[in-house]
Amino acid sequence: MDSVTDTAPTPDAALTFRDATDADVDELVALIESAYRGDASRAGWTTEADILEGQRTDPQGVREVVKSPDSRLLTVERGGRIVACCQLEHRGAYAYFGMFAVSPALQGAGLGKKIIAEAERQAREMWGVREMHMTVISVREDLIAWYERRGYRRTGKTTPFPYGDERFGIPQRDDLEFELLVKELP
Repeated sequence: MDSVTDTAPTPDAALTFRDATDADVDELVALIESAYRGDASRAGWTTEADILEGQRTDPQGVREVVKSPDSRLLTVERGGRIVACCQLEHRGAYAYFGMFAVSPALQGAGLGKKIIAEAERQAREMWGVREMHMTVISVREDLIAWYERRGYRRTGKTTPFPYGDERFGIPQRDDLEFELLVKELP
């Protein structure tokens, strides 16, 4: 088993937030894959295994986020182990939130709420942005509802899923598209 999902750190251990480095890339790829794809992802509720096969990301994609001057890959550790991550990207008047993954063994315990709140706080403080944007596969109603409970609103604006580009996975249905969700930051 990989180090991301074999045993969970103690639930009461403090969270540490830091920027990812090149040394974290392989562990972050394993975390992201475990949260969304394959049988390991079914231990959590964020799995996309029924709608997408193949990879969710790769080392090159994660490394690009780590190296980008306008982006941060916020890495979350508990008990000295990486348990979650999310991308924050400065896009002028707003920040983009993406590549969000929580270890399946820790999903459903409130960790995601803490991480997204910290990501929003950091985006406001770092860049002075007033909005956070993200895109979610529109058929992921459970995930969209979770974001709505965090204050995000559906915009109805969609972009097509990149069918034929296996870097984003192999679709198992033909109705996939991304919907833009937006939250005003206080």
